[in-house]
Amino acid sequence: MLEHHPPAPSHGRLDGQTRLLLVVNGLFITAGALSGTFLGVYIWKASKNFALLGWFTLIAHVCMALTFWIGGYAVKRGRKRLVLRLGIGASAVFYALVLLLGTRCIPYIWLLGIVQGTANGLFWLAFNVIYFEVTDADNRDRYNGLAGVIGALAGMIAPWCSGFLISRMPAEQGYRIIFMISLGIFVVGVLATFLLRNRRTEGEYEWGLPVRIWRLPHTPWRPVLGALIVQGVRESVFGLMISLLVYIQTGSELRLGNYTLISSAVSFVGFFAVGRWLKPSWRSAGMLAGAAAMTAVIVPFFFGIRYSTMLVFGVVTSLSFPLYAIPMTSTVFDLIGKNESSARQRVEYVVVRELALNAGRIAGMAAFIATVHFSRAPLVLNVLMLVTGSAPLFSWMFMRGTLGNPFKKWAASKTMRLRNS
Repeated sequence: MLEHHPPAPSHGRLDGQTRLLLVVNGLFITAGALSGTFLGVYIWKASKNFALLGWFTLIAHVCMALTFWIGGYAVKRGRKRLVLRLGIGASAVFYALVLLLGTRCIPYIWLLGIVQGTANGLFWLAFNVIYFEVTDADNRDRYNGLAGVIGALAGMIAPWCSGFLISRMPAEQGYRIIFMISLGIFVVGVLATFLLRNRRTEGEYEWGLPVRIWRLPHTPWRPVLGALIVQGVRESVFGLMISLLVYIQTGSELRLGNYTLISSAVSFVGFFAVGRWLKPSWRSAGMLAGAAAMTAVIVPFFFGIRYSTMLVFGVVTSLSFPLYAIPMTSTVFDLIGKNESSARQRVEYVVVRELALNAGRIAGMAAFIATVHFSRAPLVLNVLMLVTGSAPLFSWMFMRGTLGNPFKKWAASKTMRLRNS
């Protein structure tokens, strides 16, 4: 049933629908953390081919972008919950295919990429629209902090359990069990979506908004889209490489699980603290500090990639990522809700946001494939990681006008106090 009236202001609190969305998000992330952490390792063990992993990821990103753009029509027509369920269901189908194909999945890697990209596109499209509808500028940072805490908890527990099972069971049995558990969690996630309300959307779906928005003069969306594109570059490369590098260095799924446990425990603290105490007026400073730390911690890779180096990278990144991610996410959705006109086109603007992210992800993965095609020398890969890993600094440079300058505001307020004294 469609809800016609907008929700009352939250005054910073989370209501029942917001908490339910956290549950749905938590289930989806838990299922992904349980199996997704080891999916790249699973494919790499079967193929020993970096480029193949890159093509799998590239296909998934392309399909995700197309799904966002096409699926936006269904969401605009009031089918948000259906699209959300289809996304979770398609994720279940993906892991069912992995279970069915097993180590014979390599010839069908293109099919797996299509299914995973479509599943992620459907889920995150509907999820982000619902997220915008059930949150507001007062509670958005709080929600993002709690979502990060839940994601960190899932990242602590699920991959460690997966690594323990895989390391204790013969051949592919451990992988099959964790893929089956993920399948079951996705089914529970589908059932949970039936409790979400469906708010009404107005107007017709504007297919051409992603192109039109670039033509608007002096729009705040241009720098924001630039920030999202470079954010996507880092996401794709590091999302593929980090878990794989840890496994290659250790040769152990259990130690990969331990790595994820430690980094996610730190991430838990980071998201809790930033979500609770970072004020909107300090978003710019927080984002800059997080981006700088995330870039600087890549430099030690040039002196040798060891498990200890990866662990330091994981800890520092997990602690600083919330400072970068929460201001970035909250500011973009605040921009969508800045006036009644853009709020009415929330579906289109969510599609625009995701298309920008996926444009960056596609570019980042294309750069990865081209790099490993010509050279897999450690120095070359380190340069690739430093270049793509510095993306958060460029995101901040694009976003600083939208975020505002807290130091300038602080100086102005201090000057005003001096004048009045």
